[in-house]
Amino acid sequence: MWFSVDAGPESPEVELGAAGWMSGAVAGRGAVSLPRTGGARRQDILDGARILVVEDEFLVAALLEDVLRSFGCDVVGPAATVEEALALLDTQEIDAAVLDVNIAGTPVFPVADALTERDLPLVFATAYGAAGVAQRHSGRAVLDKPYHARALEHALRSALQTRRRP
Repeated sequence: MWFSVDAGPESPEVELGAAGWMSGAVAGRGAVSLPRTGGARRQDILDGARILVVEDEFLVAALLEDVLRSFGCDVVGPAATVEEALALLDTQEIDAAVLDVNIAGTPVFPVADALTERDLPLVFATAYGAAGVAQRHSGRAVLDKPYHARALEHALRSALQTRRRP
């Protein structure tokens, strides 16, 4: 399983594998700092969006946090188990979520169900593709691992724009 980040033509491509090693121009440098994409925007939907991250691979979660912060998002979590994710959902204000489908061998669908009950948007990230998503969530965005930062940004923007407001 890989997580790829392509932050633009002037930024290095970063790949993070499930085996826990980094490649590319940033290998060995610690945290990856990525530029914000798209330049200055007025009232960007991602600015300050509170995104729950549910990912059991520590390095993938850390890289995902950096990417989300580069978009202007506030990261909630990451949660490495379904139980942690449900606890964060009950105690934190959340605007959307990025969910790995398989969390330490446990399907993430109880978290997806809880988000759906609250009318909160979510994006699945999985190496299994759309076939790995439960039928009841088949209409949700699915990012196939590996994916690029731009694909994540697009999926989150789309999900947040379609969110039903109270």
